Amino acid sequence: MATAKKVAKKVTKPKATKPKATAKASTKPKAKTKTTKSPSPEKFSVEQKLKALFDLQNFDSEIDNIKTVRGELPLEVQDLEDEIEGLATRVKNYNTEIKGLDDFIATKKLEMKEASAIIKKYEKQQKNVRNNREYDSLTKEIEFQNLEIQLCKKKIEEYKTTIESKAEVIGQAKSDLKERKDDLKYKKKELDDIIAETEKEEKKLQKKSSSAAKIIEERLLIGYQQKRKNAKNGLAVVPVERSSCGGCFNKIPPQRQLDIRLHKKIIMCEHCGRILVDPEIDQVTF
Repeated sequence: MATAKKVAKKVTKPKATKPKATAKASTKPKAKTKTTKSPSPEKFSVEQKLKALFDLQNFDSEIDNIKTVRGELPLEVQDLEDEIEGLATRVKNYNTEIKGLDDFIATKKLEMKEASAIIKKYEKQQKNVRNNREYDSLTKEIEFQNLEIQLCKKKIEEYKTTIESKAEVIGQAKSDLKERKDDLKYKKKELDDIIAETEKEEKKLQKKSSSAAKIIEERLLIGYQQKRKNAKNGLAVVPVERSSCGGCFNKIPPQRQLDIRLHKKIIMCEHCGRILVDPEIDQVTF
């Protein structure tokens, strides 16, 4: 008996269709911007710090010279602006007071009108009185109202006199205000012209000053700034000139001069406290 061969049925499985690869846009990674950090002051030698202090002093002195060219103009402009503001406020206050006095005058005139109406009323009633007592009572009321009218007139005159005096003050204040505004306009123009001439140079010097300050450690920089603030000429770092301090001109001992020339440590003047540097420090490079 022929054995039935089982025909293995091939199960046709559906072929897994691979998803078509979508064309990816060739996106190149963005180039990272390198942030250049300024080196810390510890990485610089004492000699380099002395050079930075010397440069910082020169830059700050040049900025001081630019400010000297401007002179007292910025302060004068500020004073004029304050004075103009004060005069404008004074005029405004006086106008408010005058308005208040005008209101008082209007009130007194209204009181006079009311008193006149009452007098007419009482005078009419006097014609119909029955006895002398009623007549005398009405007469007293009429006299009282007349006194009220006189008092109102007196007050009105006082208010008018005050208004006239305040109006004179306002007139003078307005004249001063106009004069100050003209002065301010002239001073501002003069200041703007000077700033326009020196602003570019000043910004350049300030940038150089900031760069030099980054090399100096904070403690030393604070001492430099305090000394500059206290010194009349703004000099906190001075060279040794003719064996003397370039700030107070006191003699410096020979050994101390040798230490300054070696550029190994920061030395201050024993008399004025300024930082002393060798004149040749300018030749040091970073």
